[in-house]
Amino acid sequence: MADSGEELSTPTTEAVCMSLEKHDLIHEMPEAKEAIHQLKTSNNHFAKLFEEYHEVDHAVHRFETGAENCSDEHLENLKKQRLSLKDQLVGMIREYESSELSGS
Repeated sequence: MADSGEELSTPTTEAVCMSLEKHDLIHEMPEAKEAIHQLKTSNNHFAKLFEEYHEVDHAVHRFETGAENCSDEHLENLKKQRLSLKDQLVGMIREYESSELSGS
């Protein structure tokens, strides 16, 4: 019976580890590393959004790992904010990459 208990705990542990990963934009989009760098240094709006995304991602990670406590509602709001920021940043990255490819 102990063996089957161990087998059942493995997927749960893996699922928890996956949900606790940080969502660093450069690690999620390694192919866009150069574009991210260029945008951070040349576009103040992108740089501000990038910093805000990093701060929100860090807060989500702290709450998910239990380093700090918050309500479930607050955590969900932070995750939604992180997703919104990520969508904006990815859009700007794709636009930059398209303009670089077309030579604009």
